[in-house]
Order: sequence, then C-alpha cells, then structure tokens
Amino acid sequence: MDQFRITGGRRLEGEVRASGAKNAALPIIAAGLLTDRPLVLRNVPDLHDVKTMLRLLARMGVSATAAGGGEVRVDASGLAEAVAPYELVKTMRASILVLGPLLARHGEARVSLPGGCAIGARPVNLHVAGLEAMGARISIEGGYIHATAGRLAGARIVQDTVSVTGTENLMMAATLASGRTVIENAAREPEVVDLAACLTAMGAQVAGAGTDTIVVEGRERLGGCEHRVLPDRIETGTFLVAGAITRGCVRITGTEPAHLDAVIAKLREAGVRVGVGPDWIEADMKARPRAVDIRTAPHPGFPTDMQAQLAALDAVSDGVGTIIETIFENRFMHMLELRRLGADVRIEGHTAVIHGVPRLSGAPVMATDLRASASLVLAGLVAQGTTDVQRIYHIDRGYEHIEEKLRGLGADIRRMPGPAT
Repeated sequence: MDQFRITGGRRLEGEVRASGAKNAALPIIAAGLLTDRPLVLRNVPDLHDVKTMLRLLARMGVSATAAGGGEVRVDASGLAEAVAPYELVKTMRASILVLGPLLARHGEARVSLPGGCAIGARPVNLHVAGLEAMGARISIEGGYIHATAGRLAGARIVQDTVSVTGTENLMMAATLASGRTVIENAAREPEVVDLAACLTAMGAQVAGAGTDTIVVEGRERLGGCEHRVLPDRIETGTFLVAGAITRGCVRITGTEPAHLDAVIAKLREAGVRVGVGPDWIEADMKARPRAVDIRTAPHPGFPTDMQAQLAALDAVSDGVGTIIETIFENRFMHMLELRRLGADVRIEGHTAVIHGVPRLSGAPVMATDLRASASLVLAGLVAQGTTDVQRIYHIDRGYEHIEEKLRGLGADIRRMPGPAT
C-alpha cells in the first residue's frame, strides 16, 4: 500500500490546472444508463472512483471506456444485467447513483448498500422514499436494494434533508417517468447543475437546478450527447490552501471562481490575498495566516469537503479557530492525526477548537478518508522534517495526480511503498 513522503518547509509557487470534478463526473457517467445512445464526456478526471464506476457499468454489459485525454465514452445499448455487486459498490458510495437510472430505464435494479469513506452515515432512505413516491416497489434483501417498477410516475418529493446524491438519483429517474416530478429541498451544488445540463443535452426537460426546487418533465426516451465536466472546485480549494499554508503564491487555472465564494471569503479572512479572473484563482500569502471559524453547510455555504483543509490551515494560524461540522458526524478523524504533527486540537462533539501553533513537526500519519488525506498532505507541506502519509489510496479516489501537481509547484513529495501491514 503506497504512501506519500513529504519533506516540508518549501514555499509553493506557480500555476496548476484544475481537473474535472469527481463529484460531477460520477453521476454524469451513471446518466449514460438512461439511454441506448452513446454519451461522450470530456474533462473526466483520471481517478480511482471513475475507474470503479466504469467497471461497475461494464459489469452490467455497458460499454464504458476511457479514451484518454479526459474523454470517456458510455454506450448502454447492450445493458444486460441491472445489478451493482457488493465487491464494487463497497469501495464507493457514489455507486448508489446507478439505482435511479437503472430502475427508470430497465424497470428493475439490484444495488448493494454502499460503502466508501468512513465519515459517517449517508443513508439511502431519501433515495428509496423518493423512488417509492414515483411508484417503485423496493425491498432490502441480503444487503441489496431491490427495486422494481413499470414506468415510474411523476410525483412531488420533499427531501427530509438536503442530499446531493439523493437529488441526483431522483432527478435522473424522473427524466424517464410519466408526467412531472417536483423535487423540493433539493441540493443546489454546482455538480447537480452540471448533471442537469448533461441531462438537458440528452433531451430531458429539467428546470430549477441550482435552486431548492427542481422540476422534471418526463420523456419517453433520451438520446446521447457530448458534455464537458465542470472543473473540480474542491481540488481548486485544496491547492489554494496549499499556497496559503506554505506562504507561497499559487494560481489555479481552468476553474470556476463563482463555485468557491465561501472558500475564497474564508481565505481572505485568514489574510490571504486572493486574486480572481474569468477562469483562474490565485492565493498569495506572505505572513502567518489568521485563524478563522468554519461552519459547514450545503451549497452555497462552506463545503464540508473543504473543512479538513481549512483545519490544516488553522493548525498553523495565529489565534483560535472553531470548526463546526454539520453534514457528517464522523468527519473529525483527521484531527487526531494532525495532533501527531503537533497541532493543538480539542474536539467537543461536532465542534473542533484549534489553537494555532507556530510550527508543525513531521511524523507518520494515516489517512482515514479522502479529504482527511488532503489535510494531512497540506500539513506535511508546512511541517518541519519528514511526514509519511500512509493509506493514500483514499486520496487517489478524488485527486488526479496530486503529487505530480504539487511537485510542479515546488513541493518535495514522492510516492513510495508504505510499511508492511
């Protein structure tokens, strides 16, 4: 199992291009199940989760291939088996996104209850309740969700809580339902908007994406299309923090500044000079950052996927920062690893209080989930001495060639075999 070995203390400087967004690419690939026509996607990141989704579709008889250069082709005309098996689903919670499309087009789906990062419960009840409202018959059998339906029927669905994957699953299913579906308390994330744009290009009629009410008028069938996946706002934010935490100057190009308003605001509050252009953002930092308070919230609030990275920044800031996690109950496991590097962190339920220290010291640390991995890499970049970040398979799920990009900015980071287990 690989690890990253990082020698900290180098100021990062330069330019890096944003990759396509994992959290947009995965549902859009799943949308290929809605049609028997080819779907051609561009700007798809080269990530472990993307490869898992392609293997999952291939298992069903779908032609799902990466053509190189960020291009992925999905052709579900040969869909043979509407089953998502445990051995694939267990590694990636986003596999649940095949449930709605399979049911809507095939009339049946057997999808394993999902696995993935150990950051807390992400229940499937919202997906199940919404599909049942559209006429599906659903049971949980042997660890699988078994769903059957004739043609789904449009319905008014009010989600108990804001769920990105719930919104996406129901929106996809509704595109082939008879009549109108209204999804209330819908997620407003840019990735939901990108999925809606792809579905529209396929011939679906979707209105309201980006607001808390999405209206879908069902169609008899959808066609194929070509679609470019939006840039990854979380990767962009991570590299902005990398520039800030090393007191460097890093510009991220090929990104969408409007998707990072909350992150940019907090970086500026920390004292970072943030420059913004049409498709680029730059973080320029010369002094020790000021501690900032964070409260995660659904978009357009501060994203939970950037909480761990700001925790690393707070760890070396001047002052005391308070981080309140409202989305996932288990998303503070990286805080314990930051302590191994010398961070002063106290955890009280869903709140972490971080007293900034002048410097961190390198040590072996273990990644526990995708964004925790990023926070430990960021901390290692500024820590004195050597930091070994173990179990980096998590980071390979969501960051495209992160060590190569960081080296291009001047970081001393290399991938190497981890300790024997």
